[in-house]
Order: sequence, then C-alpha cells, then structure tokens
Amino acid sequence: MKVSPWTRISLRTIALGYLLVLLLVPIGVILYRTFENGVGAFLQSISTPAAISALNLSLLIVAIVVPVNVVFGVVVALALVRGRFRGRGLLQAVVDLPFAVSPIVVGVALIMLWGAGGWFGGVESLGFKVIFGLPGMVIATIFVTLPFVVREVEPVLHEIGQEQEQAAATLGANGWQAFRRITLPSIRWGLTYGVVLTVARALGEFGAVIMVSSGFPGVSQTLTLLVHSRYIDDHNTFGAYCAATLLMAIAVIVLLLMTLLDRKRSTR
Repeated sequence: MKVSPWTRISLRTIALGYLLVLLLVPIGVILYRTFENGVGAFLQSISTPAAISALNLSLLIVAIVVPVNVVFGVVVALALVRGRFRGRGLLQAVVDLPFAVSPIVVGVALIMLWGAGGWFGGVESLGFKVIFGLPGMVIATIFVTLPFVVREVEPVLHEIGQEQEQAAATLGANGWQAFRRITLPSIRWGLTYGVVLTVARALGEFGAVIMVSSGFPGVSQTLTLLVHSRYIDDHNTFGAYCAATLLMAIAVIVLLLMTLLDRKRSTR
C-alpha cells in the first residue's frame, strides 16, 4: 500500500510528539532539576552514606539475581524446547506469570509465605530473616525478572535445532560436553541479551521490593526506594531527582549495551 508524503510526515510528527510529551519532557525536567544547582551539588547528593548504601545494595541484588536467572533460564529453556513432558504448557504459563501479575501482588504473596504467621515464617526463629531483609528483596526481584533469560534463549534453541548436538553424541561426547562446546556458544548472544534485560529490570524494580523491604537507609533501601523515600518521606525533591538521575544513568548504560549487543548479534 502506497502512502502519500503528507501522510508519512503526519505520522512521523504524531510519533515524535508522542515521544516528546511522554518521554523527553519528563526526562528533561528531571535533568534540569538535578543540575540546576551545579554538578557539585549533584555529586554531593549521590555520595551521601544513604545513597552509596542504596547503590551498593542494588548492585548486590543484581549480582545475586543474574546468576540465578541464568542457570534457571537456560535449564527451563532447554526443557521447554528439547523436552516433551506432561505439564509443559503449565511451565510455559508459569514462566510468563510475572508479565501478568502486578509486582505489588508478588510482594503481598511473599509476605503471606515468609512473613510472621506465614507458611514458611518459622525460618525467622532460626535466625533467617526473609521479609524486610535482603533475602526477601532478592526473591521478589528473581520472580519479576524470571522470564527474560528464558524468552531470549528459547527462540535461539529452536533456531539452532539439535543436529549438531546429535552429531556430537555420535562422536562420543556426553551431555555436558555437548552443552559446553556446542549449545552454550550457540545461545551466547540470546543469553547475553537476556542478562542485560534482567539487569535493567532488577535495577528498576520498585513494587515488589517495597513490599518486602523495611526501607531503612543503609539496611534495605535500594536506589528506587531511595528516590521514593527522599521524595515522599523526606520531602527532599532535589535529592530525589539526583537519585533518579543516577538510576537513569545506569539504566541508559545498560540499554546502550543492549543495543550494541543486538546490533552485533544481527551482524552475525
């Protein structure tokens, strides 16, 4: 179908206006409010003990969540693509569940399971605190980032098929050798892409984490919770803008990395 030049210009104008209103203007306002007092004030705001602790905790959660999701994601993707078993459809639905369930609901469910009086709440008597501690925040983040590695690796496994793995088996390679030397190199770009998405999602998670975190600075406060605390509790709008800018900068770096990896994968 041919589209007239006027129609193309109109559609582009609408799309650019939409992005301008919903994306560029809010980001521009945040950046203006962040740096209106100078770069020194921004650096001072993000170098407070609370901000440093929040950044360290966010990175620690990412460092725990990513390896767990990599192992789980690759295993589940292999099971869904290579396996034929009862309950396969149910497993597919469970993987996509975080896309459909609100993070707030996830947080409430974790409290009902691991909180005082919950099914597994007795672990607190053993000195293992889940809710309002790091374990609860990690579990919540793992749940909301669960599908990314699976959904990035799964189509790659469909594409490469099983011919090379079967050929390796005929040459005497066991399952682990075939996976390490054939399957893993073949899925590395999809796996890397899933890792980048997991990092971006884990850094920006708020709804599930705030339900299972005490929110105390230096104890269980991530960068997203720091933004919320400064803006709502402390009425420190400048500090909130600075923390949001720091979080946005990290997210932009992750997204740029994702774009570069996507282009490199496309060239291959």
